Amino acid sequence: MTAAAHNATDTADFPRLRPSMHGLGALLITISGLSPSIGVFIVGNDVLHSAGTSVFLCFVAAAVLGLFMAAVYGELASAFPDTGGEYTIMSTALGPPWGVAGLAICMVGYAASQPLSGQGVASYLAVVWPGLQPAPTAAVLVTLVTLVGVLNIRINALVTGVFLGVEFLALVVVGALGFLHPHRSIATAVLNPVVLGAHGGFAPVALAVAGSSVAGVIYAFNGYGSAVYLGEEIHEAPKRMAAVVFISLGVAVVLELLPLLAVLIGAPDLHALLAAPAPISHFVAAVGGPVLGRVMSLGVALAIFNAMIAVALSAGRQLYSTGRDGLWPAPISRALAQIHPRFESPWIATLVIGAADLLGCFIDPKLLVLILGNGNVALYAGLCLAVLMGRKSGATGHGHYKMPLHPWPSILALLFLAGVVWFDLHDVSGAEGLAATVVTVVAAMLYSQFVLKKRGDWVYSAKSKVAG
Repeated sequence: MTAAAHNATDTADFPRLRPSMHGLGALLITISGLSPSIGVFIVGNDVLHSAGTSVFLCFVAAAVLGLFMAAVYGELASAFPDTGGEYTIMSTALGPPWGVAGLAICMVGYAASQPLSGQGVASYLAVVWPGLQPAPTAAVLVTLVTLVGVLNIRINALVTGVFLGVEFLALVVVGALGFLHPHRSIATAVLNPVVLGAHGGFAPVALAVAGSSVAGVIYAFNGYGSAVYLGEEIHEAPKRMAAVVFISLGVAVVLELLPLLAVLIGAPDLHALLAAPAPISHFVAAVGGPVLGRVMSLGVALAIFNAMIAVALSAGRQLYSTGRDGLWPAPISRALAQIHPRFESPWIATLVIGAADLLGCFIDPKLLVLILGNGNVALYAGLCLAVLMGRKSGATGHGHYKMPLHPWPSILALLFLAGVVWFDLHDVSGAEGLAATVVTVVAAMLYSQFVLKKRGDWVYSAKSKVAG
């Protein structure tokens, strides 16, 4: 018996994740992980600083890419509604080395994004409780969301759904403040993008700057595809996955584009907006008053915390799937494949990724951003290739959803991603992010080549595929 077969046997008899919720629960968790508030209050702030009032156009461009990628995710998630997510999809359609590379990008992204989100919560809580230290606060939050992630998936769907309602309300308030108190037309706000120049005055936004900023905005919409991690716990998952993906993206687009447009047309002083450390919060306080500003800060902190819960659920399930498939040495795989007897959750895998996140809380945030790099760009490119190859080989033929106009959504997404890479190569931070992603992919490929292959040509077993 080969090592690969031995590992598969070792984990074959473990309790499985089972369908325990319908599409609505998956939708609430997916939108929570996507978190439109993070897109507006964190990514939006960053883009306003770097690319000025071109922020709306940058978000529109990322939304177009999101539409193409939703079609890609919809088809792949329908064919492979497996908790392994991109790891499962790329292993099956492109081969194990590519699946391991996709897994590495995801795992590194989780370990960097959770500490960054925790520090984001700390920054918004500091408005109400001054003096909060970002790193210790992030560590407490990461610990808490990890423990919540161990609970039953239905409990998590309820918790995230309640928090999501608060997030929606906060974004509606931002939109109302801008649209009810306009200071410039939509055409002026959108079609004449400016940024603060070196001497404090307005300057036109350079195309390269706006193009590079789109790479960051991709993160604002990223998350609609994470529905696939919940596939094994959704009744009739192959029939529901595409709808969850598209609805999640649609909700995020509306809840991010409209508030950002409202800020651009409603800001009383555009110069003060762009110069503020937190432009969106500055806008809320300037138009709605300082009390509303503090209340909104609490709402945003809650929204980010909610997103952290959803991410903990996804990360734990993806890591669990690798243990179930025997990706690691047998003792580690057996541990990661354990399901909690009461909560029916992959509790050890969730705790392990939580521990990695905890370590990240004490790493320089700038380094975490560098580690995140352009992982989403690489992951999206791999998924586009997976759907193209899956159609050609017939690997996705059993899926319930087929993207319209195939293969154009995949091709257009690849062209879009190539454009983002080109812009990144002309920007110092963008190039560093690309380099970090390349290092991650190369390390994963080496593990696949020199560890998995030596153990007996390990291949993804696909034994957890959900039947239609």
